[in-house]
Amino acid sequence: MQNLLPEPPATLLPADAEADKALAEAAATGTAEAYKAVAADHPAYSAAWAPLATDALAAGEPVTAYAYARTGYHRGLDSLRRNGWKGHGPVPWSHEPNRGFLRCLHALSQAAAQIGEADEAARCAQFLRDSDPAAADALS
Repeated sequence: MQNLLPEPPATLLPADAEADKALAEAAATGTAEAYKAVAADHPAYSAAWAPLATDALAAGEPVTAYAYARTGYHRGLDSLRRNGWKGHGPVPWSHEPNRGFLRCLHALSQAAAQIGEADEAARCAQFLRDSDPAAADALS
């Protein structure tokens, strides 16, 4: 059956030029300390938490990754809600400021799976796909 109700509009998070610049500088160094400094200076900026979670996963530290990813995920949810998201609807991967949240959501799914939280891992993976299948494809 076709859904006759209109889809909610896509949520597009605003850019944060200062945090984006700090993250680019951290990425140039590639050190955990640089990423931690960005997260400390811009704690509401999900994109700062995503590389910390990803690096912790790569280092075999799923509990640390879970903590970083969950922080970025929740800060991203707060930002989405402030920008009109009502708990469902597209969060496009093509919109760069959305990518920090989507990366945290993906890392949270991976970390949850590694610590035995299968239900949460599946829920987060489905949330990512529901937000934008392109994000799920790009991050898998």
